[in-house]
Amino acid sequence: MTKAILDAAESIPEEWKRCFGWIENELGGRIVRAERQPRWRPAWFLDLERGGETVPLYFRGDRREADHGVYALEHEMSVLQVLEENDIPVPHIHGFCPDPRGIVMERCPGRANLETATDDDEREAVLADYMAVLAKMHAIDPAKFEKVGLERPSSPQSIGLGDLDVWERGYRKHKRRPEPLIEFVLGWVRRNVPHDREEVSFLCADAGQFLFDAGRVTAVLDLELACLGDPAADLAGMRCRDLSEPLGNLARGIRHYESIVGKPVDRSVIDFHTVRFAIVTPLAVAHLVANPPPSLDFVQYLAWYLVYGRAPIDVIARDMQIELLPVEVPGADPTRHSPGHDALEAMLEGHAQAAADENPDDEFAAYRFDAAQRLAAYLRRADRLGPALEADDLDDVSELLGHRPRNFEEADAALEDLVHEEDPDLEEPLVGYFHRRALRQEALIDPLMRELRGATVQSID
Repeated sequence: MTKAILDAAESIPEEWKRCFGWIENELGGRIVRAERQPRWRPAWFLDLERGGETVPLYFRGDRREADHGVYALEHEMSVLQVLEENDIPVPHIHGFCPDPRGIVMERCPGRANLETATDDDEREAVLADYMAVLAKMHAIDPAKFEKVGLERPSSPQSIGLGDLDVWERGYRKHKRRPEPLIEFVLGWVRRNVPHDREEVSFLCADAGQFLFDAGRVTAVLDLELACLGDPAADLAGMRCRDLSEPLGNLARGIRHYESIVGKPVDRSVIDFHTVRFAIVTPLAVAHLVANPPPSLDFVQYLAWYLVYGRAPIDVIARDMQIELLPVEVPGADPTRHSPGHDALEAMLEGHAQAAADENPDDEFAAYRFDAAQRLAAYLRRADRLGPALEADDLDDVSELLGHRPRNFEEADAALEDLVHEEDPDLEEPLVGYFHRRALRQEALIDPLMRELRGATVQSID
């Protein structure tokens, strides 16, 4: 490592020194720049000097405490290698670091998130190009992915459910509390599997993640959830991705995809897979929100849990033509504890500013302080708004249960029991209630939701 990296060695944990040393030994050369990406999973932007040239690298590490336990990093690495062999623009794999675990891959040019596009024309051009790349991925022989471990579904039921069983097993293994909304959606999905689908293709699953430049896709990214299944599922995955990373006019994009593949895609099947895939996020994070580890960016995970829990309900409501009603958000009502929350926010702000003054280039430290400040702001709102919103929710759920529970724990337990009865006459009132419930919970973090604030599933009709 260069002197600049060595000078910062005291601030770099030992595991990352091991990582950088492994990369230098395996790839040959020396790391001349190391910048930790400010995000929830360990990742680094690296420059490796080798043979008179600089090789741009990206280290993508394990999720660790936030690991969903479904797909290992080696899964994503194998998928990327197959895609590269089939002329799909993906990062080249340089190797796999065993300790700390992570993929060492090419750092591709371009930028993420179509909201950063120069204008609407570029945004439309990139989306069209991505749809062409998606169609090309779907045309690859699934057998090539079976050779690296992906399982091929063999019946309409398994094609429809995809890998839901795997996610559900993880959810049930780690479940910490009643989750009536999740249980309702799981039941709905199993009752509504399309039974006329036979086509199987490679799926990005969490589709719509890519880098772009000058109106073209430069690299398809984040394929950790890749699997084999109904190609319509990737169009649904894009609707889900659009909630946190707007992709533009998806109805137009899907029509462009249809023109490439030469056949229409049933919109009701896309709706089904939107419900099925959206609930995967709550399945993966429910236990983390219920029992957060110390390093968790809690508000971010809570936002994912809530928005991706509401999304399936909204799609089901549209299909059932159920009118969804807004909820009244009460005014802030301070409690005896409010001064403590105010003091916590002020203290964190002071610490964050001091840290920024001491080391203005440490973006990862700034990210961690930001996560703590968002959590403090959430607790402040929960202190002032939470009691009234919870009282409203208990009043609301009493209409379904026939009695008013004492608290949210009692309500959720009784509601989950009610959901498991699968009474068709209760489906419509449950959809309406779960929507209102989600809106009340989102109200507590509304100003803190950032890219997810006001997110709704796009219509594709």
